[in-house]
Amino acid sequence: MTDAEFDLLDELYFVQHFSYLKDALGWEDSQLLETLQSLYSSGLIKCLVGPDDERFDQVNISLEGKNLFYLATKKGLMAHNAL
Repeated sequence: MTDAEFDLLDELYFVQHFSYLKDALGWEDSQLLETLQSLYSSGLIKCLVGPDDERFDQVNISLEGKNLFYLATKKGLMAHNAL
């Protein structure tokens, strides 16, 4: 896990919107979207269209990512806490 992935997972113990993550981390959109995609592809986060409305289909984060909410999965929390 990269430092960026670790820092992003640190923010995802609770459901957070893209705009919150951008403000909290101070990253450019491209870095945030790439890191979200990496974590999503690894099964470490899940995507939601609302705070309680998970997406179960395949999500294209580069196209839709700015409008979504994110949350660490159990696998993501375990990986984050193992470091």
